[in-house]
Amino acid sequence: MGEIMTTITLKLDDKQIKLLSDLYQEYQDNDNRSDYITALYRPQDCVISVYNSQKVVFQGRQADYYASPFSTQITNQDHAGSDEVGTGDYYGPICVCACLIKTSDIKYLDDLAIRDSKTLSDQQIMMIVPKLLKKLKYSLLILDDQKYNNVYALNNMNAIKAKMHNQAYLNLSKKVSLPKLLVIDQFTPEINYYRYLKDEVNVINNITFTTKAESKYLAVACASMIARYAFLKALKNMEDNYDWIFPKGAGKKVDENAKRFVNKFGKDKLSQVAKLNFKNTNRILDNA
Repeated sequence: MGEIMTTITLKLDDKQIKLLSDLYQEYQDNDNRSDYITALYRPQDCVISVYNSQKVVFQGRQADYYASPFSTQITNQDHAGSDEVGTGDYYGPICVCACLIKTSDIKYLDDLAIRDSKTLSDQQIMMIVPKLLKKLKYSLLILDDQKYNNVYALNNMNAIKAKMHNQAYLNLSKKVSLPKLLVIDQFTPEINYYRYLKDEVNVINNITFTTKAESKYLAVACASMIARYAFLKALKNMEDNYDWIFPKGAGKKVDENAKRFVNKFGKDKLSQVAKLNFKNTNRILDNA
């Protein structure tokens, strides 16, 4: 299999655009005739488009590499970020959080050593996040399994995520004035993201999409941690309700666990605790 094509969209300032020009000048495509694109660069395995609005799009197999000098330099400003948790887990809800970080929050977050939630243990998440909830402005959405299974009949996973991210930002905008820089940890190309939202009444635009955003933007890192905290709490509530341990992920251990769950509680209860569109369901019910 080849490398995955990636699209990263960033909003850069004048200084960063000058740096980009200096770095990639030898790759400039002078035949560009677009009224909206001020400069176009074609380094190996990437196309870099600089728009009049100062939006810069990196597209190609090496988009991460060419964007990295810029995506790590713009976090020391007011910004909001969003991330989701639970989309790869058979059991439990999908949790999406949008979070605002102001420059006055940065020292506090540095002292807490905020970083990608995937590098933190469940215990660390449960200890740190209550402090974030008291300090930061955020919006949290939780889509439980029963609602997810109903919604999935009309929407694929990426459409569900796009609508939840958009709603999280809309909810956040009712609490605070959104900053200019809004970031989503990219799960689908920008054009697809907005296509999923074409029938929505209100859509938040001018979003920066980038992969591994939780390691580049404090707002995304905090959103990721809050979403994971909500997921862990929801999973614990499920375990208390059923007196059952629900493992994370979607591997063989989950299959074995779910077979025992169905044997004890029945097939009908599975829709209340699991995402039925996962391949696990067929493996479980075929052998139930």
